[in-house]
Amino acid sequence: MSTRELIVLGTGSQVPSRARNHNGYLLRWDSLGLLFDPGEGTQRQLTFAGVPASAVTRICLTHFHGDHCLGLPGVVQRLSLDGVARVHAHYPASGQEHFERLRHASVFHETTELVEEPVTGDGVVARGEFGELSALRLDHPVEAFGYRLVEPDRRTMVPRLLRRHGIHGPDVGALLRSGSLTVGGRTVAVEDVSVLRTGQRFAFVMDTRLCDNVFALAQDADLLVIEATFLDEEAELAHRYGHLTARQAARVARESGVRTLVLTHFSQRYSTMTRFHDQAAQEFDGDIVVAHDLDRIPVPRRPRPE
Repeated sequence: MSTRELIVLGTGSQVPSRARNHNGYLLRWDSLGLLFDPGEGTQRQLTFAGVPASAVTRICLTHFHGDHCLGLPGVVQRLSLDGVARVHAHYPASGQEHFERLRHASVFHETTELVEEPVTGDGVVARGEFGELSALRLDHPVEAFGYRLVEPDRRTMVPRLLRRHGIHGPDVGALLRSGSLTVGGRTVAVEDVSVLRTGQRFAFVMDTRLCDNVFALAQDADLLVIEATFLDEEAELAHRYGHLTARQAARVARESGVRTLVLTHFSQRYSTMTRFHDQAAQEFDGDIVVAHDLDRIPVPRRPRPE
């Protein structure tokens, strides 16, 4: 069975605390492992989470503020130490100089092929069997991008329709391969015994004010991971520094048809997190997770047809 889950490596913004490490999020999506915004201490958090460096297949940076990238040197060096063959890296092209400095922050024997794929603007940054990974520009004092992963739509066989048409065993595979099958003198098409199943969708939105691309990234996401740096009382402060409140993040989830909302990137000024859930729940009646370090959050499954 495939694994699709978010492993939260850190939930703190700007300054780590006793309870919260700097940012860090690993999305395990079947054989894909996307490491988002590895802040300081990410390598150690991976160890605490029981996740090997070999699980990382792509690194995605939203921007180059320290709490989103200062863990990159340790992660990059760990990849070579553990013999990982190749990893792709996505980051804002305007931060190329910062990426190079972080990548070569100290002396080490580099063996991993780190394929740099800088993000220059809105659009698809990677395609594969997993679907499409896209980046959209956000509204922050420095150039920042959010990411969106969309699985291809696929046809799913409906057991009761297969039974109705007398198709079973090896004939199911033959029907899938050919698109149609003659059974009892009748031609049955794949469409007659299946439904189109919309692919799962994941969105990752970090430091930003509300803008159109925040909603575009979140649209119909099964799992939305989004910053909620401040509570309502600091809404003006949030806007000034290019951040969201918990209520604003929940509004995005509500208006975008999100299934599960994950709030994270909390200011160190807050010691208890109950009000983040409370304020978000006033806007969004879906599933809300106030993330904690080392949480493992499954991507919600789509119901299968009977």
